This record gives sequence, C-alpha cells and structure tokens, in this order.
Amino acid sequence: MNREDIAIAKRNRGYNCAQSVACTYSEDFGLSEAEMFRITEGLGTGLGCTYGTCGALAAACILCGMKKSSVNLEKPDSKASTYIVTRQIVKDFREQAGAVACRDIKGIETGKVLCECADCVRIACRLVEKYVEDDV
Repeated sequence: MNREDIAIAKRNRGYNCAQSVACTYSEDFGLSEAEMFRITEGLGTGLGCTYGTCGALAAACILCGMKKSSVNLEKPDSKASTYIVTRQIVKDFREQAGAVACRDIKGIETGKVLCECADCVRIACRLVEKYVEDDV
C-alpha cells in the first residue's frame, strides 16, 4: 500500500485531513502516530473548524518545517529556506486543488466543490513525497 492509500485509510477511519497526512509520515520524523495525531488534531475542517487553510495542506507544511528546521533556538536561522519550500507546496496545492482554504475547496459559499477531501489528502501526500520526503 502506498502512502496516499495509507493516508486515505486513516481518513476513512475518522482521522481529520491533517491527521491523515501527518500520521502517515510520523515515524519518518521520529514521532509516534499517537503524538502526531495529537499535534494535528486542531487542524481539522480547515484549521480548527473555521474552514480556513486545508488541514491536509497544513500537515504538509508542518512536515516541511519538521524536515527543514535547523532547530536553532538561540538564533532561528532556517525559516527563510523553509518558507521557500512551503510556498512551493502551497502554490502546487492551490494549482491542483483549486484553492487552499477549506471553504473554497468545499464550495461552502459557491456550492461548487473544487476538490474532494480525499483528493486533497492525496495531493498533500504527493507534495510531501516531492518536497519533503526525498531526503528524510
């Protein structure tokens, strides 16, 4: 089973979109699935049920930060390089899903669904594989 399918299986078990993506890669980042589940729980339904930023996209950006951060607490020095990658992730996600906000993706105001949640999870997994997972 590939990572996209694993993430979809998690979503089908009730994980939110962020948890589905992040938990699929948790062990690659030295976290248990339970830890990652807790970390991303508040990102469901577009960042805390506000229909804001898609949870699947948010999870991809979290994983990017986990990979790219230098963890220099005294003098944070890796933000710029992390932001370059997260901007690309957001750009690609927007191109593939049609938007980045859950409300727009789900068509809350327009009635036009741009991308199903499962497809957003798949897109986010592909972006993690492309921009983050290569060098984990």
